[in-house]
Amino acid sequence: MLRSLALVLVALLVAQSAIADDRERLIGTWKVVSYDNEFQDGSPRRAAYGQHPTGFIILTAEGRMMAIVAGEGRKPATTDEERAALMRTMLAYSGMYRLEGDKWITKVDVSWNAAWNGTEQIRFYKLDGDRLEVTGAWATAPFLPGSPILRGVVVFERAK
Repeated sequence: MLRSLALVLVALLVAQSAIADDRERLIGTWKVVSYDNEFQDGSPRRAAYGQHPTGFIILTAEGRMMAIVAGEGRKPATTDEERAALMRTMLAYSGMYRLEGDKWITKVDVSWNAAWNGTEQIRFYKLDGDRLEVTGAWATAPFLPGSPILRGVVVFERAK
């Protein structure tokens, strides 16, 4: 019994050390490389905001995350329809974040999508050197024909 407890404690300490290490490695500015939608039914991935979206995510040592991603080819709007189209081709939000295993959880305090304010947005992340892959949870996409279930996969590289 005591041996089992000791093994559990060692495993928890190793996990906490890995999370602390990831937190240090995540701090900084990351530039968007790609943003794809992955479909649960196995349909081919599709670029969410074009082949060359732009944007950044900034993670601070104090635990603040700020992100903005904009679609390729956006132009200044002159009509309400064009302004609405611009809102559909971007995302932006900020809040305090924490890590739990491979989960990155942000308590949103401001967002381009007011429905996210006050929520916790859960993402899964993988670090590989100067590359960061962030994957959302599976969700229904009512804005696409047939309302498929999908998740976003965003790849970043550390900004120089």
